[in-house]
Amino acid sequence: MKVMPDEPDILEEYDFSSGVKGKYARRYAEGENVVVIDPDVAKYFPDHEAVHEALRSLLPVVKKGTRKNTQQT
Repeated sequence: MKVMPDEPDILEEYDFSSGVKGKYARRYAEGENVVVIDPDVAKYFPDHEAVHEALRSLLPVVKKGTRKNTQQT
């Protein structure tokens, strides 16, 4: 593991040459949530739409559980 001489926190193999500065700044400022998914789970979800579809399919279960908990109190 070789670090860059001027930047000890940046490894030599990192390549930011085609990066776009501020690409996600607007979305972040608007309150976009960033969630890191563990690699073993992420391999089943190729993009954010797949994650959203899976989470939306769970909403009826979550809503049902929320109503049940609310009625018990």
